[in-house]
Amino acid sequence: MAEGPLSGLRVIEMGSLIAGPFCGQVLGDFGAEVIKLEDPKVGDPMRQWGRSKPKGLSPWWPVIGRNKKSVTIDLRTGEGRDIARTLIAKADVVVENFRPGTLEKWGMSYDVLARTNPGLVMARVSGFGQTGPYAKRAGYALVGEAMGGLRHITGEPDRPPARAGISIGDSLSGLNAALGVMMALHARQRTGKGQVVDAAIYESVLTVMENLITEYDLTGYVRERSGAVLPGIAPSNVYPTKSGELVLIGANQDTLFKRLCDLMERPDLADDLRYRDHAARGAHQGELDARIAAWTADQDIDDLLPKLEAAGLATGRIYRAPDMLKDPQFQARESIVTVPHPVFGALKMQNAFPRLTETPGGVRWPGPMLGEHTDGVLSDLAGLSADALADLRARSVI
Repeated sequence: MAEGPLSGLRVIEMGSLIAGPFCGQVLGDFGAEVIKLEDPKVGDPMRQWGRSKPKGLSPWWPVIGRNKKSVTIDLRTGEGRDIARTLIAKADVVVENFRPGTLEKWGMSYDVLARTNPGLVMARVSGFGQTGPYAKRAGYALVGEAMGGLRHITGEPDRPPARAGISIGDSLSGLNAALGVMMALHARQRTGKGQVVDAAIYESVLTVMENLITEYDLTGYVRERSGAVLPGIAPSNVYPTKSGELVLIGANQDTLFKRLCDLMERPDLADDLRYRDHAARGAHQGELDARIAAWTADQDIDDLLPKLEAAGLATGRIYRAPDMLKDPQFQARESIVTVPHPVFGALKMQNAFPRLTETPGGVRWPGPMLGEHTDGVLSDLAGLSADALADLRARSVI
């Protein structure tokens, strides 16, 4: 595997669950040395999370813990914090997602850590950010997704707000934190100084909400739930087929809509006043979707898809995990890789994205066993002897 673009970058990851650790996963995927500090007794809760536990282990951990080194340190003890400070003094980046104020209470605020490591970049991931009246509230993704505007517009119009099937707020904040780390490291090249990256879940959601705020500010329009469609963007929907599967079709540009009409053997629809341009199609979205659905419902999806693709239309199936594993596009680009695991054996997971042509990322190893790298890291970076490690382990400090 080629050397990643972040090779030589040392990251200390503190915290748990998804938001902060996803930032560490992204940095580790691209070659950073990510040293994850975990509680000696139970480790990150992601080691236990999940609907199922094949062979007694969670399928979550091999992914979010991949490319990381596991070092067990009890940060609630003074000795544990002293060891962590020693590691941080030799690091480029710290990632944490404790409740704001926790590191300050432990004497590990950014200002304190930067005294011995002025180039340190600290990514702080939390529900509401490090400042403001909500800063110290418990900030889980479900609240951040709601406060950032995503929950209200997700789902069917006649039902309560829905959620995505993943913790998207956590992942967005972790991704935002990783982006912030790269910006801060770039600035450090000019100034020699580190800084704090403050990534709030609700703001990470807000940043992808397109023109939701601006449209309301200008027109008073409050965007509502619209199910599988975007209001005013037509046709762009899921449609039934004779075989029972749903097909996605996007033809909301004039030229694409004309191609779809020709394929439907209804070229007259492209000149119909109700459908002849973007605004007209948006105003008559419901009836247009009904026309298209009546046509697709009489088509077998395996026959329909090649026709739509040949016409240059955006189309496809709705994929599940089995579909991804057998799809030739996934296979050709190695979008899913197989990683050896000491318990599971050959283990499949998503690859590292985005792709870099010269210094690509990759999965070097899956999430490690709890404390797998404790002795090696603490002897190399903290200068602890075998006797000192044994003593600290006997007292449950590590």
